Amino acid sequence: MGISAKNVARRSRLSGMSLNQEHENRFIADRMLGTLIRYLRFMGYDTESANDLVPGNSQEDTLLLDRAAKDGRILLTKDAELSRRGGELAVLIRGRDVMAQVRQLAGLGLIEPQLRLSRCSLCNTLLRDATQKEVEKAEYAPRDTTGLSFYWCPHCAKLYWNGSHGKRIGERIDRELNRL
Repeated sequence: MGISAKNVARRSRLSGMSLNQEHENRFIADRMLGTLIRYLRFMGYDTESANDLVPGNSQEDTLLLDRAAKDGRILLTKDAELSRRGGELAVLIRGRDVMAQVRQLAGLGLIEPQLRLSRCSLCNTLLRDATQKEVEKAEYAPRDTTGLSFYWCPHCAKLYWNGSHGKRIGERIDRELNRL
C-alpha cells in the first residue's frame, strides 16, 4: 500500500500536528536513490542510506524495514516488493528524475522543498558554522568570501557554502515547487 496523502494526513491527525508543523520527517532510502538522498540532505532532512550498510547482504531489505520501524523513519524505495512489505512505513518512488522524486514526496506532504544546507550531503551529519581557519584551509573555498556563510561537517571535514552550485540547486528546487 505505501504512504499516500490520506495516510500522511491521518498520521498528522494522530500526532496532533498539522502537515506544516510536521517538518522533521526522517527517511531511510535504498541504494537506487543516491541522488534523492543527497537532495533530501541539502533540504535538511535526516536521510540514512542503504549505502551505509555492508553490500551484498541478502537480508538488506529486512534490515531497511527494521531500521525504518525502529528509528521512526520513512522507507524510500524503487523496489515495489520492498514498498509492499513496508506498508505504511514505505513510499514507492516512481520517478527516474530526482526532481520528479522531490515532487512526489512534496505532493505527499512528506517534505517542504527548500534548500537549507544544514546536513552534510555525504554523511548526513548536522553541519555547524565553519571557523575562519577551516574556511582558509579549504583549498576549494572561494577566494572572495564576502557575503557568504560557511558551514562545516565535523565528520567529513567538508566545507559547504551557498555558492553558484548551491544557488543552482535552490533555483531548481524552487522551479519544481511551482509545478506542484
